[in-house]
Amino acid sequence: MLVSLKQYLTVIILFLSTLGCLSQQPNFSLIPKRDTLNVYHEMLNDNSDDLMENHPAEDIYNNIWTSDHVNPYKIPIDSLPDSIRIDMSNFVVPVRGTMTSVFGPRRYRFHYGVDLRLKIGDSVRSAFSGKIRIIDYEARGYGHYIVIRHNNGLETVYGHLSAVLVSLNQNVKAGQLIAFGGNTGHSTGPHLHFEMRYIGNALNPAHIIDFTTGLAREKSYLITKKQSFYYQHEVKVVASSAKYYKVRKHDTLARIAARNGASVRSLCKLNGIKPKTHLKPGIRLRVR
Repeated sequence: MLVSLKQYLTVIILFLSTLGCLSQQPNFSLIPKRDTLNVYHEMLNDNSDDLMENHPAEDIYNNIWTSDHVNPYKIPIDSLPDSIRIDMSNFVVPVRGTMTSVFGPRRYRFHYGVDLRLKIGDSVRSAFSGKIRIIDYEARGYGHYIVIRHNNGLETVYGHLSAVLVSLNQNVKAGQLIAFGGNTGHSTGPHLHFEMRYIGNALNPAHIIDFTTGLAREKSYLITKKQSFYYQHEVKVVASSAKYYKVRKHDTLARIAARNGASVRSLCKLNGIKPKTHLKPGIRLRVR
């Protein structure tokens, strides 16, 4: 699609150039007008995210390309094909670090990735070739993070970064340096939070990657509803155990903690805040 559009614009430019040579009419307008020929030249050479851009795995993602959410697709697992085979031949491990936290339920929330040990400033690399879909910051979650859509249909998430070295909509290669590791957002120490997703639905990276060797377990990974998304019951259990509190005027963390049988420390950990964080009336805090 990209090549044919550029060919089309090239024809238009040639046509307008010829027309300009044949007809040189004086312009009596006092309002500045953009040269039509220059407009088409700009369209031909524009590298921004427009209709001429191709995005990885467009057929799988139904041409949805947005930087709004990690999972903007909201495709139920039951609606996915029974099985999908993913090419893993070009995988590059993002960081060579020990896995310090696994995929699965935590006390009152679900951990949709794995944590890999690193030092602040360590190199973080793209797992596959692809295109940068999101660069953002979440104070109570990922911190500085990147989401990349890959040519094999997967998307990967890189969280708690100290510095981002790529730009939105940039094409990257497998193994390319994309960021430096850090301790930003809701984090208890320097590490890389790493996720692998298919149309927004999380996969357990440890089932796909052997992080002790830094290699893919197989040259192709077979996604199946039953085996790859085995954790759905656990997610429902965790969600049902969560409890939230709506902050009122003059509330303090100490008062909220006492009212809900919690501690200030636990509230801070659950919500990614500090003891002296200003609480705005109306916000919801997780208390369990």
